[in-house]
Amino acid sequence: MTDHAFPEDFVWGVATSCYQIEGAAQEDGRGESIWDRFAATPGKVIDGSSGAVACDHYHRYVEDVALMKSLNVPAYRFSIAWPRVVPAGRGAVNQKGLDFYSRLVDTLLEAGIKPFATLYHWDLPQVLEDEGGWSKRETAKAFVDYAEAVVRHLGDRVTDWITHNEPWCASMLGYEMGVHAPGVVDKARAIVASHHLLLSHGWAMPVIREHCPGARAGITLNLQPMEPASDSAADHDAWRHSDGHFNRWFLDPVHGRGYPEDMVRDYIAGGFLPAEGMTMVQPGDLEAIAAPADFLGVNYYNRMIIRSEKIPEAQNDPVIRSLAPKEEWTEMGWEVYPNGLYQTLMRVYLHYGPRKMYVTENGCSYSTGPDADGQVPDARRVAYFRDHLRAAHRAIADGAPLAGYFAWSLMDNYEWERGYGQRFGIVHVDYETQARTPKASAEFLAKVFADNAVPVDETPA
Repeated sequence: MTDHAFPEDFVWGVATSCYQIEGAAQEDGRGESIWDRFAATPGKVIDGSSGAVACDHYHRYVEDVALMKSLNVPAYRFSIAWPRVVPAGRGAVNQKGLDFYSRLVDTLLEAGIKPFATLYHWDLPQVLEDEGGWSKRETAKAFVDYAEAVVRHLGDRVTDWITHNEPWCASMLGYEMGVHAPGVVDKARAIVASHHLLLSHGWAMPVIREHCPGARAGITLNLQPMEPASDSAADHDAWRHSDGHFNRWFLDPVHGRGYPEDMVRDYIAGGFLPAEGMTMVQPGDLEAIAAPADFLGVNYYNRMIIRSEKIPEAQNDPVIRSLAPKEEWTEMGWEVYPNGLYQTLMRVYLHYGPRKMYVTENGCSYSTGPDADGQVPDARRVAYFRDHLRAAHRAIADGAPLAGYFAWSLMDNYEWERGYGQRFGIVHVDYETQARTPKASAEFLAKVFADNAVPVDETPA
């Protein structure tokens, strides 16, 4: 059988984020982030842990880049810590913080690994949150100044930029549900925060282009295919609302369509927006958010089956459910559904027409550790990557402009409110010794990267 070969210029890589791996939370002038404060608050993180040390990447980045090179990794998506670069959120730049990322970029380039830099992966400086955080328009302005400082310093070597990672999580998990930093439970504030996150993206795009000749820039959204639980009108309306809240609220404005009118009506009806509607949107905001992008980053993990709470006979059923049995879920409780990646890529391609897409995150949590021989036989993760890559290949064959794929994650790391209990890495990390052990999935992906192809076998997709 022939392999699933990918286009010659396809970009393969792995991804991480700063707070999840760097550690060194109080070194070299780094300021406090909302995740430092959140993790230090009793009851917020399942195991009471924090990212204060994490994977100690701040001190071990040379080792980690060498590890990536040994695994044939062509590109590395990492994020930059705003409080490490601008500790007070605005104003004075911390040169030691910039110097760390400069050393990292130089080390990557020396190893032949292309850097993809994400400017914001949820670690807002706490001082800005104390002033209102993303619910304040001034935070969007501060983000642009921070972005300019970073791009001025690294733009001569880094040409691929992502403004934000998953603004849905930063706004809705952080300000609506309170399960992520800063831990606020206020849906009205979350909606305002989502606008300012998107606005800061739009404002930053021309700044990136100004200070980085030849820049390729975009934003990363976490997207989920959704289906109604039944043919009932109530389930279909619940599905429409959930899709609007999770997917269209972010997809539409960045593609020049403004905010979905049905969702504005829903939010007004729910009391989350004033009767006048989107009062926080000022003249020019929507045009700024729709700044032309070179690509859209897509993070995909699972799908949702949505049922309405208005159907009395279904009151004992979960509002969000999975169709697969639990033995086919990851340890995060997420259904493994590779076809959802195909569906997501095709939906974005057919409905929004981006110039280019990257899968900027895709992965799974399984706690398989080293066996008696020191090997990590994570067969379920190998199967997960194989099947999702086959789905990505099918999307390309059907016309989707998918230009790259980044596996989440390079190494086991701090998994936010789940602490260290979830392992997404293709490299096992012993958090006591910081020893890194490549798993079977790392060996699988190393071959994929080298061959630019996914092996075909007789296992059903």
